[in-house]
Amino acid sequence: MIDYTKTPDQPLSVYVEHAVQKFFENADTEHAGRLYEVFLHDLEQSLFAATLRHTNGNQSKTAELLGMNRGTLRTKLKFHGLI
Repeated sequence: MIDYTKTPDQPLSVYVEHAVQKFFENADTEHAGRLYEVFLHDLEQSLFAATLRHTNGNQSKTAELLGMNRGTLRTKLKFHGLI
């Protein structure tokens, strides 16, 4: 079992694979044929939310950390309902 409260001692890919395995264990047919789209949407939303928390809501710092233009970030934040 992965302890998400501790500092990661494994690559991010280990946590992602664990999450995907859990998804399949609890899979429903609602997302059949759309798994890639649904997974990327949820991953992106979580990444943006966590990075915003890390930067205390500073969108410029968030965009810089993510390596994207601030305008692009704002568009994505609006899409995900984060602003």
